[in-house]
Amino acid sequence: MPPRKLVVGSGQKTHPLVWCAAVICVFIALAVIVAGVCVFVGYLVIHPRVPALTVTDARLDRLDFSQAGVMDVQMTVYIRAENHNAKAHASFSDTSLTMSFHEIEIAKLVAYPFDVSKNSSIDFNYVVESSSIPLGSRDMDFVDRSLKEDKIKFDLKGSSKTHWRIGLLGSVTLWCHLNCELRFHPSNSSYIHSYCSSKSK
Repeated sequence: MPPRKLVVGSGQKTHPLVWCAAVICVFIALAVIVAGVCVFVGYLVIHPRVPALTVTDARLDRLDFSQAGVMDVQMTVYIRAENHNAKAHASFSDTSLTMSFHEIEIAKLVAYPFDVSKNSSIDFNYVVESSSIPLGSRDMDFVDRSLKEDKIKFDLKGSSKTHWRIGLLGSVTLWCHLNCELRFHPSNSSYIHSYCSSKSK
C-alpha cells in the first residue's frame, strides 16, 4: 500500500473581526500593565499612611464604690486623631466609642465629622462621667479585688470612618477600629501607660 501523502490545503484568511478582537485584547493588557506600574510608582512616591486614633493619656478623676454595690466613675481620656500623610488631608466621621467596665457600659464618646491637615494631628479631651452604676455580686467582687490589687481596668471600644486621597490614584475610605484597655492605680488615680492605636479595615 503506497504511503499517504501529506496534503497541505490553502489556508483561509483570518476574519477581520478576529484581528480587531486580538488588537483590543492587546491594548487592554497594556492598559492594565501601565495602570499597575502607575499605582506602584505612585505608592512608592506618595507612601500613603492610614489615619488613626490613638489613646495618648488618661486620668481617673474619681472612683467611688459603696458597700451597697453602687459605683461612680469620672475619668479624662485623651485621644489623638493622627494623619501622617505628607500630601493629603484626612477626614474622620461617624466617630463613636464606648467606655465600659466589666462589660457594663459607662458612657459614649462621640465626635462630629472633622478634618486633620497633612502630616498633622488633633487632640480630643473626653471627660467621662458615669451615673451611679448598680453592680451585681460578681461585679462587686471584681471591684473589691481590683481595689485590693490597686489596679482597675476599663475598656474603650469603637470606630471612626476615615477618608483621604492618594494623589491622582483616587480616594480611600477605611474604618478605624479602636480596642483599648485603660488601666489605673486607684490609690493615686494614675494611668498605667500602654500604647493603644486603632487598626484599619
